[in-house]
Amino acid sequence: QLQLVESGGGLVQPGGSLRLSCAASGFTLDAYAIGWFRQAPGKEREGVSCISSSGGSTNYADSVKGRFTISRDNAKNTLYLQMNSLKPEDTGVYFCAAGLGITTVQSMCVIQNVYRWGQGTQVTVSS
Repeated sequence: QLQLVESGGGLVQPGGSLRLSCAASGFTLDAYAIGWFRQAPGKEREGVSCISSSGGSTNYADSVKGRFTISRDNAKNTLYLQMNSLKPEDTGVYFCAAGLGITTVQSMCVIQNVYRWGQGTQVTVSS
């Protein structure tokens, strides 16, 4: 079965950290650009961070620069998002997606020709 499965979400206090994982099964990630997206209640889904297939190029939304780090381990077929200094406005469902390329819209990344979306993992930042 071809799928992406996110994990690592949860409830964390402001200032805390979480590490999200996105594991691929049924296909290999190394041929794809991949990224993290989030959707807060009542808002549209937005790009958080994307990384090229080689890992040599990354993009971050302005709101997360300096706090989040995207990485990929092609040997483990997994994408990661290290989230530090979390804020209440980081709350939302976080999704990963794999596709053929990356573009940006209003400084946020978009995965082109999406091959697969994950089902999402909830991140809640609250005291």
